[in-house]
Amino acid sequence: MAAHGGAGFEYGTSDGKPCRACTDFRTWAKLAAKGPAKGNVSSEKEQQHKPRKNCPLDKDKLGRHTWSFLHTMAAYYPESPSSEQKKNMKQFFSIFSQFYPCEHCAEDLRNQLKVTPPETQSQEDLSQWLCRIHNNINLRLGKPEFDCSKVNERWRDGWKDGSCDQ
Repeated sequence: MAAHGGAGFEYGTSDGKPCRACTDFRTWAKLAAKGPAKGNVSSEKEQQHKPRKNCPLDKDKLGRHTWSFLHTMAAYYPESPSSEQKKNMKQFFSIFSQFYPCEHCAEDLRNQLKVTPPETQSQEDLSQWLCRIHNNINLRLGKPEFDCSKVNERWRDGWKDGSCDQ
């Protein structure tokens, strides 16, 4: 279990380094340069270090990729799922919330699931439920809301203007 830091980041328990999946890259780079025990201020050159390709995801990239995966999964969920598919989808979100790498985010999802469990009756129900959950989080983060009437256009069919077909 990770210990929470004061700036909204978490340190891993094994090596004392900040958790990449719980911190944006810029903050992680500063914290990693300082180290939990050193307390020194990193140089300007270290602070401007640009992320390299094929490195572990930071909190922001992990979040964007996760939302893309979840919305795409919901977009391809059956229109008339079987009882087993409904049960499995609910179970997926429950298990997913137990293992998501950012513990703060995972805990938030677990709380959301208690208040608003997954709506698995149809593809539309699941996609709309997920969009509302995502918008709730976006609002708390000061990000714009997504128009939930456009979830299939965004995550399955492509924009009506044909821009995804080029």
